[in-house]
Amino acid sequence: MTSQHNDQKVLISTLGCKVNQYESAAFQSDFEAAGCSMCGRGEEADIIVVNTCAVTTKAGAQSRRTIRSLLRRHPQARLVITGCYAQLAGQELIEISDGPICIVGNGNKDKLVAATLHPSPCELTMLTGKIRHKTDICDLTVQRFGTRTRAYLRVQDGCDNFCTYCIVPYTRGPSRSLASSKVLDQARIFRDQSHREIVVTGIHVGQYGRDLEGKPTIAQLLGKLCRATPAIRYRLSSIEPLEVSDELLTVMSQEGNFMPHFHIPLQSGDDQILKRMNRHYDRTQFLAVTRRCLEALPDAALGIDVLTGFPGESEKQFRNTVELLEQCGCSYLHVFPYSRRPGTPAADFRDQIPGPVKDERVAILRNLSEQQKQAFYQRHLGTIRPVLVERRHKPGGPLKGFTDNYIPISFTGDDTLINCVVPVRLERLCDQEVVGTHDNRQETGHAR
Repeated sequence: MTSQHNDQKVLISTLGCKVNQYESAAFQSDFEAAGCSMCGRGEEADIIVVNTCAVTTKAGAQSRRTIRSLLRRHPQARLVITGCYAQLAGQELIEISDGPICIVGNGNKDKLVAATLHPSPCELTMLTGKIRHKTDICDLTVQRFGTRTRAYLRVQDGCDNFCTYCIVPYTRGPSRSLASSKVLDQARIFRDQSHREIVVTGIHVGQYGRDLEGKPTIAQLLGKLCRATPAIRYRLSSIEPLEVSDELLTVMSQEGNFMPHFHIPLQSGDDQILKRMNRHYDRTQFLAVTRRCLEALPDAALGIDVLTGFPGESEKQFRNTVELLEQCGCSYLHVFPYSRRPGTPAADFRDQIPGPVKDERVAILRNLSEQQKQAFYQRHLGTIRPVLVERRHKPGGPLKGFTDNYIPISFTGDDTLINCVVPVRLERLCDQEVVGTHDNRQETGHAR
């Protein structure tokens, strides 16, 4: 792309998931390659791009609020809306503004920058399309992932699962994978930009490779990444329970730069609710998976997604979830109240759970998460772990970072340690993190 638009100031607002954040970073790369610059604080934007989310009704409402707020602050800007809410409710979004709006569906995000910079208004129908018919992933390259130590690398898009509470298959389309050669190229760009950690992400990342020639697995891809860029630490954003294969556990155990950190969605610990959610495992299988993970990597962090207040969830069924979570040795939970999402089968289920009951159950699960997190941190006190140092919270304050097994650490040290992996002794708990000491006597032999 040539530098023809050097007078254009662009503001990109991103809501939602890691995939959206990766895609927005790709938009920024392409705008900058075309000669545009990012809008600074207090500057008037010429172009506004809002990368929306629709995972819950609340997320859709937040997307609308963000768009209106940005339009008020930048009334003359050209407005471009993309993401899941744009895919789902394009017609509704047209009515938000009196001026022209460019709406770009998820299947055409690779065309967003060119359409935005085209002198004439973009064609709405051309840029939304039927997402379920998409067979290729959008080819989006990120030249610079902000100033963060950690970068996200999207290797897969779409989902074929159709859980009854989830709108994402309707907004993201079928599972599509990025060729491993392109994944490796992106990892090398991040390496050359001095990122020390990459989170490999997607909408349903465990389905990676099923649509590619030779059907490579996510485990094979991660093994290639670890070997191709050994100075980078890798994490896997999330993996479905039945996609935690022996092959994945072997790669994680053998590759020194694949972090011992699992994030596995449970959603419910009750078999009946799991069936109604269209989740394809039961509580016994889930428990077996978590035990295999912790047998293979005893020090690993184990994060679990759980959704409570699903239609018809009884008190006993909720207790089944709590009981399972207490048994499986998790390190932390991501807790979500069920959100009724129009367009999904569960939105029409009877016995919707009242808000106060959902709130109470969320509070119980978040309290459990805090207990499990503190127990996990406590267990590692007195040990020395490799820490990727990310920043100072404030000038003169302690350095902050995460251990290989995702424990947040605070310790005293020089600025020269920022963006380095250093050995730190974990000493005591303080609020939501562990306070440690840089151990100069220890050497880390690899990125883990």
